[in-house]
Amino acid sequence: MRNVFRTALIATVFILACNNPSTTDNPTATRDSASHDDDESVKAYIRKEASNWGEEVRRGDSTAMAAHYASDAMVMPSNSEPVKGNDILKFWGSVVRMGVKDLKLNITDISGTGDVYAETGTLELFGADNKSLDKGKYVVVWKKENGHWKMYRDIWNSNLPAPRSK
Repeated sequence: MRNVFRTALIATVFILACNNPSTTDNPTATRDSASHDDDESVKAYIRKEASNWGEEVRRGDSTAMAAHYASDAMVMPSNSEPVKGNDILKFWGSVVRMGVKDLKLNITDISGTGDVYAETGTLELFGADNKSLDKGKYVVVWKKENGHWKMYRDIWNSNLPAPRSK
């Protein structure tokens, strides 16, 4: 299973690197990209953004959360249809309204080259009173858009068993 996942991830990064889709201006981009495009500074930037993400979840700031995404991004949550464009802001607003109060990300790997990097890790969602709501794993593909690193693809799924049907 690990080999299948690793092969799929490598193929995705390769395809993205070869396609190099055109980008448009993103007026919501407010964060600086890594000052140098060397591997370590890109990885440090992605780690910093993961930390910022947790702070934004704790504040309930869906606008700031949506600003991490590229103009052509796609969010692929568990048990849902993919979310694109302006719907990403609406999606994160609904997550905040559902009662998600905190998110812990544990980055297990960041790899890539050029204008495409992939981040993998584990996650845990918390609600009121620090109650664990879900645990899972995720993959984020980052790409350079107008000189800024942005989340291009964001997918996660739960480690918890599916509810039994009645």
